[in-house]
Formats: sequence, C-alpha cells, structure tokens
Amino acid sequence: MENGYLILGIIALLFLSMYGYSYFSVAMEKARQTSKMNKELKKKEERLKRRDENQKIRDKKLMKFNKRKEEIQRELVLLKKMKDKLEVS
Repeated sequence: MENGYLILGIIALLFLSMYGYSYFSVAMEKARQTSKMNKELKKKEERLKRRDENQKIRDKKLMKFNKRKEEIQRELVLLKKMKDKLEVS
C-alpha cells in the first residue's frame, strides 16, 4: 500500500510538472508580448514628443516670419507716404 501512494505521488508530480512546463511557455509568451507592447508605446510617446517639439519650432519660425512680414509692410507704407509727400511738394 505504501508503494501505491508513492507511485500515485510520483504520477501526480509528473502531471504537475508537465502542466507547469506548458504554463511556463504560455507565461513567457505573454511576458514577451507585454514587453513588446510597452516598447511600442514608449516609441509612440517619443515620436509624439518629437512631433510636438518640432511643431513648437515651426510655430516660432512662423511667428518670426510673420513679425518680419509686418515690419516690411509698415516700412512699405511709410515709404509710400514719403513718396506721396515728395510728389505733392
């Protein structure tokens, strides 16, 4: 009878180890997928951050361009007024 329990214990241990081995591979695959997804999310966040920084740079350049454009327009208006003043005199 003692040998029967020992054999049953060994068989149970065998099945438990087979279940653990098969579950281990599933768990590892799940961990790999999670890691891959985290890396992709990090890349996406970095890409969005770079895009925002680039947009800020473009906005600054555009603001500078518009400011210069307004200055030029004011100068042209001033020159036109001066020209008109000289023609009248």
